[in-house]
Formats: sequence, structure tokens, C-alpha cells
Amino acid sequence: MLSKKAKYAIKTLIYLHQNKTSTPISAKVIAEQERIPYKFLETILRDLRQHKILKSSRGPEGGYSFLKESNSITVAEIIRLIDGPIALIPCVSENFYSKCNECVDDEETCKIRKLFGQLRNEMLPILNKTIEELNSI
Repeated sequence: MLSKKAKYAIKTLIYLHQNKTSTPISAKVIAEQERIPYKFLETILRDLRQHKILKSSRGPEGGYSFLKESNSITVAEIIRLIDGPIALIPCVSENFYSKCNECVDDEETCKIRKLFGQLRNEMLPILNKTIEELNSI
């Protein structure tokens, strides 16, 4: 299940994309408009800043804006950044692979691995939509 933190991160990026201006948008405004608890949003914004998705500026006109272009940030990237692997089992993960400890079959014949590999392969094209593309959904 998608964590609330990942969902709020995606909502924040969509909000910033929809409200692009010449001035950054404050965390307070984002929290109020998207109904995200302010303290929780601060940790999300810190993570997005540390991973070079957003940049922040201080002062009366300070706030957050994109460091990376919104047409190059995918939902899959944000989920991985916040929640870790997208795959439901570790042996089919592209970025966080590890062999299943309980697996007695080899990976090539494991029915469970094949099923969840197929699921991941069908899910990834959808999750590879960019923040910009989400506006047209």
C-alpha cells in the first residue's frame, strides 16, 4: 500500500506544478491548500530537497520550487524515494533486488516470482508518468 508520506509527496509536487509562479510557495500555503499536516509536510519537503527534487529559499518571499523539471520527475521515482521498492517481493525488484530466503525453487521456475514480476512489469509504465503528465489525468 502506498504510504501517506508518499501520497502527500506526490500531492505536493502536483500542487507546485499547478501553481508555478516566479516566486516559491511556502510550506504553510501547501499544507493549507492540500490539507497536509504542516509538521509532516516539513519532513516530506526536506526529503524532496535532499534528493534534489525541490529547492528552498528563505525570507518573506521564500518557499519551495522545483529544482528538477516536473516533466522529468516520475511517480515511480517519488515512491522509491519515500517508500523504497515498488515490487511487492524483493526478488523482482529492479532497484532493490534480493533473493527470497524461503525460496526452494530456482528463480527461473518460481511461480510466485513470475506472477509478481508480471505485476511489476504492468504497473511500472503507469507509475512512470511524470508529475506534469498527471495534470492531464
